[in-house]
Amino acid sequence: LGERVKALSMEARPAFSTKEAMDVYVTLLRAATSRRQTEEEFAANAAKVSGFAADDDSYHARMLRAFVIPHRSWLMVNERRHQMRLLWDQFFDDWDVMLCPAAASAAFPHDHVGERHERTIDVNGKRVATTDQLFWAGYSGGFYLPSTVAPMGLTAQGLPAGVQIITRQYDDMTSIRFAQLLEKEFGAFVPPPGY
Repeated sequence: LGERVKALSMEARPAFSTKEAMDVYVTLLRAATSRRQTEEEFAANAAKVSGFAADDDSYHARMLRAFVIPHRSWLMVNERRHQMRLLWDQFFDDWDVMLCPAAASAAFPHDHVGERHERTIDVNGKRVATTDQLFWAGYSGGFYLPSTVAPMGLTAQGLPAGVQIITRQYDDMTSIRFAQLLEKEFGAFVPPPGY
């Protein structure tokens, strides 16, 4: 694999911020999941949204705003998604793949207490919202990009860790082939003891 890598960058990114990527993804994701609200829940969520500060970009605020988003606003966010897809395409004019985490942490004990947006997990010794894990799925999936997750060994705790390989839209075979090359270099997935 080393002989085949022609260029490597730790700074290369598509021409938009990761914050904007998360905002667009969560808005479209949560708008798509809002159909199950009753009329009463919709009204209650609209009332809650009116009480949020304009600069509140917490997951909870983003989720509830998306639950009650007017169609015109949804169209604008969806249009921005398509503009960002073009920026991804420009990124892939220069790069074959983007390597990034599949998630912010390895597997973690599931916590079903309280609301999902209130739960936290440990990431590198710091408590972070479990909903932050959505970012890495949305970084590719929110823009219709194929990605493959390849095993990269075990954490210090013996849990499997992987890398997400993102490629240009409709270029699934490149991410799959890159995963195969990584497997030759780093080995295949090994289940943790007891699984």
